Amino acid sequence: MKAFYLSLFFIFFLTTSAAAVININTASLEELTSLPGIGQVKAESIIKYREEKGLFKKVDELKNVYGMGVKSVARLKNEITVGGESPAPAPGAATTVNKENKATTALPAKK
Repeated sequence: MKAFYLSLFFIFFLTTSAAAVININTASLEELTSLPGIGQVKAESIIKYREEKGLFKKVDELKNVYGMGVKSVARLKNEITVGGESPAPAPGAATTVNKENKATTALPAKK
């Protein structure tokens, strides 16, 4: 019975940790190297870049880091974040600001 609960725990742990998104603005060297395709050298380059240039504003800025290319960034897009970055609005969507100064997106009416 203990083995059953232990295996459930590990399955739960692995599925939740695999779904975790890593913030490249705050990630440690160990967190960055846990990403697929990111080894010690690339992780150090990411940390050096953010220390010299400041925090990333968009995930796409990662392609400016030495050793990172467009394909690498595209492969990592679902696994990384810069914090407050929200998903891009749908094409043709209108963005407005409400009373609380928060941007909202209104999708166009379907025809």
